[in-house]
Amino acid sequence: MNDLADDNEQLPKGWHQTFITLWLGCFITGMGYSMTMPFISLFINELGDFTRFELNIYSGLAFAMTFISQAIVSPYWGSLADRKGRKLMCMRAAGVMAFTIFITGLSTSVWMIIGMRFLQGAFSGYINNATALMAGETPHRRSGWVMSAMMTAGVSGNLVGPLLGGALSGVFGYRIPFFITGGLMFLVFLGTWFLTKEHFEPIEKTKMKPMKEIIHMIPNVKLIFAMFITTLIVQASVMSIDPIVSLYVREMMHNRGNIAFVAGVVAATPGLGNLLSASKVGHIMDHIGPEKVLMVGLVIATLLFVPMTLTRSPWSLAFWRFLLGLTNAGLMPAAQTILTLDVPQEAFGRIFSYNQSFQAGGSVLGALMGSGISGLSSYAAVFAVTGASLFINFFIVLATRTKKAA
Repeated sequence: MNDLADDNEQLPKGWHQTFITLWLGCFITGMGYSMTMPFISLFINELGDFTRFELNIYSGLAFAMTFISQAIVSPYWGSLADRKGRKLMCMRAAGVMAFTIFITGLSTSVWMIIGMRFLQGAFSGYINNATALMAGETPHRRSGWVMSAMMTAGVSGNLVGPLLGGALSGVFGYRIPFFITGGLMFLVFLGTWFLTKEHFEPIEKTKMKPMKEIIHMIPNVKLIFAMFITTLIVQASVMSIDPIVSLYVREMMHNRGNIAFVAGVVAATPGLGNLLSASKVGHIMDHIGPEKVLMVGLVIATLLFVPMTLTRSPWSLAFWRFLLGLTNAGLMPAAQTILTLDVPQEAFGRIFSYNQSFQAGGSVLGALMGSGISGLSSYAAVFAVTGASLFINFFIVLATRTKKAA
C-alpha cells in the first residue's frame, strides 16, 4: 500500500478501501479453492469403490468441469462487465460460488460433485473480475505492482487453504471444508456489495466498439494472443499437478501416516514461495518490463520441473515446488500486466474475459492431462510433460517479442 502513497492524489476516491476489500475477497476465494480441491480426489474415493484409473479420471473431471463451463460463458460475462461494470460481476461470482460450494459438501455421489462444479464454473470468475476492476482504477505506471498484489491475494489463500483444509479434513472429514468455504464466500459477496466502489460509466450495448475495431487499436495484436496462450499453458502447468498431488503423496508415503496433512503441505509450498517473491517481482516488472520477467520465469520454471520428475520424497517435492512458487510469481501477473498496458480500458472486460476463457481452457487441459497421464503412465510423467510445455511457451513468447522488435 505504501508503494502507492505518492499516487494518492491520482487515485479515485475510495481506492484503498476497494483494494483491501477485493484483496481479501481474492484471498478467501483462493483459500476456499485450495482448502477443498487438493482433497477432492480423496473425497470422491469415499463415495464409491473405484479402480485407480476410475479415481484418476473422476478426479480430473471434477477439476475440469468448472473450467469447461467457465471457458464457454466467460465472453458473455466479459461483454456484460464492459456494459454494467466489474463490481456486479464480482458479486455474481461470489454469491453463486457460496451456494454451489456449500452444496458440494452435501454430495452423495461423484456425479453430484461434478454437476456442482460445472454450475460453479458457469458463474465463477471473482479473482479475474476483481483484477480487471483494479486495473481500471489504477495508474498504468503502477500496474505491475497492483497486478502482482492482486495475484498475491489468491496465492496467499492458496498457501493457507491446503494447510487448513488438510487439518480440518483429517479431524472432521472432507465435507467440512466445503461448508466453511461456502459461508466465507457469502461474506465475500456482502463485502464486495457494501465496501467496494467502482468509478465506471456504463456503456450502452449499441455504443460498444466491436472487438474487430478494438483489435485494430492494439499496437501488437500478436503479443496479446501470445499472452492468451501463455495464460493457457501456465494455468495448465498448475492444474496438471493439482488433481493428482494428494494421490502422488499417498503413493510416496505408501498409504501410511497423515496423508491429508502432508498433501496439504506439498500443495501449499508454491503459494509460500509466490507470496514471498510477488511484491519484489512486481517492482522489477515496473522497472524492466513484464516481458523480460515472463521469459526468465518460464526458463527457470522449466528447469525446476526436472528434479520434481525425479524425486521420490514428498518433502523433497515440497521443496522444489516452493522454488517453483518463487518463480511463478512472475508468470501470470506478467501476462496480465501486458494486457493492461496494450489494451484500451473500454475493452478490459472483454479482453480479460477472453483471457479467463484461456485460463479456464488451461485448467481443463491441465486437469485432464494430469489425470490421464498419471492413469496411463505414472505421476512423475506428469511433471515431465508439464515442464516441456513451459519450455515450448518460452519459444512462443520469444518469437512474438522478436517480431515485435523487428
